[in-house]
Amino acid sequence: MAKKTIMLGNEAIARGAFEAGVKLSSAYPGTPSTEISEYLAKYEEVYTEWAPNEKVAAEVAIGASISGVRSMACMKHVGLNVASDPLYTFAYTGVNGGAVLVVADDPGLASSQNEQDTRMVARSAHVPVLEPADSQEAKDFMKYAYELSEKYDTPVILRTTTKLAHSQSAVELCDRVEVADKPYERTVPKYVMMPASAIGRHLVVEEREKRLAKDAATLPVNRVEMGDRKLGFITCGIAYQYVKEVCPEASVLKLGLTNPLSRELIEKFVSEVETVYVFEELEPVIEEQVRAWGLDVKGKECFTLQGEYSANLLRRVLYGKDDTAFAKAEAPARPPILCPGCPHRSVFSVLSKLKIHAAGDIGCYTLGAVAPLGVIDTTICMGASISSLHGMEKGKGKDYIKNWVAVIGDSTFLHTGVNSLINMVYNKSTGTVMILDNRTTGMTGHQDHAATGKTLKGEETYAIDLAELCRAIGVPNVIEINAFDVKGLEQVIRESVASDTLTVIITKSPCVLLKGQKFPNKCVVDPDLCKKCGACMKIGCPAMTRREDGKVQIDATMCNGCGLCMNYCKFNAIQVVER
Repeated sequence: MAKKTIMLGNEAIARGAFEAGVKLSSAYPGTPSTEISEYLAKYEEVYTEWAPNEKVAAEVAIGASISGVRSMACMKHVGLNVASDPLYTFAYTGVNGGAVLVVADDPGLASSQNEQDTRMVARSAHVPVLEPADSQEAKDFMKYAYELSEKYDTPVILRTTTKLAHSQSAVELCDRVEVADKPYERTVPKYVMMPASAIGRHLVVEEREKRLAKDAATLPVNRVEMGDRKLGFITCGIAYQYVKEVCPEASVLKLGLTNPLSRELIEKFVSEVETVYVFEELEPVIEEQVRAWGLDVKGKECFTLQGEYSANLLRRVLYGKDDTAFAKAEAPARPPILCPGCPHRSVFSVLSKLKIHAAGDIGCYTLGAVAPLGVIDTTICMGASISSLHGMEKGKGKDYIKNWVAVIGDSTFLHTGVNSLINMVYNKSTGTVMILDNRTTGMTGHQDHAATGKTLKGEETYAIDLAELCRAIGVPNVIEINAFDVKGLEQVIRESVASDTLTVIITKSPCVLLKGQKFPNKCVVDPDLCKKCGACMKIGCPAMTRREDGKVQIDATMCNGCGLCMNYCKFNAIQVVER
């Protein structure tokens, strides 16, 4: 009897890769895709790794595929932007061993800088897309993706979303299938994409996509559920669940393959149903294609382009009201904030005191944009802090950036920031770059990277020395300092922004949430010495509040004794003591 268990969508994707006989997976952590690799790393049969960025991860998977084994790469939607360079060409070369890119979109911006639809990239790259609707399908579609990949000689994208990645449902487990490695044959026209080869392979891609679109009418991942012929839906992914909840009697065309689309299947369905809605999150990818075929459907004129869909959204459009049983409860606003004892807070407090603007990057430190610290002025994408600071100097001159710094994390620096720093050195830039080294990839859940000395599987490895790396690429002034050395930090920042020398300041202090961290001390306030000035409150530590009489108090259960608040008290009212 088959074993069933409850799994997150991400765990089910990992299980599907394992059962499909995948031998290699490379990824860069990014919410909501991160847990896929962490679950997959538990299977000894699969080689798993964290790559420095998604482009590298995709290229590693491509190399493994060409060698003849089943491989995968995992990333979030903005990571696909980084990986799109090899992806477009991989669509031309095709595969040897099956290859799948798992890409997690983030409708509603739970942890991203934009909403984008992976299906748009896939259409442009001519890569097929599978979209599961629950954890069982996440596992099954992952396995089926490899069948499609090898049958049609193409990489395949498995598209997931935040709600699917982090929701649970029952999954039936199967045994792993050990797939024999495919022999490699040197084939220059297939794998060497110089122009002469690429011209021929483009024609192969076109024919492959036409064949796949024709076959899609009978693929098992697409299905028609005929019900009430007055109302029907064309839907996919998690949105299918909302349709079934709100309109269980309606006719539904559930698309598991959302690129390319089956014209035959869709035309037949629309001809048999009186009113058809296309219900899809984010961009009108399906809707626009269906309308281009001259079919009468309703879509984004009824539903929003922005945010996550829900059953209540569908209820409002169809019936004009929510189901009150599922209405969102009103809750107090709870803005995100840096943790108590976070080393980023110490750095930002100094920048705030000096009234210095910071070009920011992707990571926890984006929280430095909000009150009370308010020092991060820009956040664009991975590595952009350094590049944009360079652009400011070259656009407005050296004096303009005398009150600016670039702020980037250690993992993000290795992801893309190092290239931007090379550009600053090469093009004779000045300016101050601050690498906030907290020894982890923080916002996505504390994953290791190339400078932590640990692999994805927890094995010891060489840890890249960030200071030596900066010196090796030609940075003339590299300074390492403890993030909580407030006085020393203030001095080096003052000196570096005032100079005409490119300076990298590496602030070193581990993330307070790293496993194994111990906090033997705590901070306490002497109420007799507290003058109610509020200087210590300006750092925005959530462990600090005011009493009814206006004096400051510190929650001992939240405080980890970093002592930052003590540095800002002029009256010695705060002391660090043992717990």
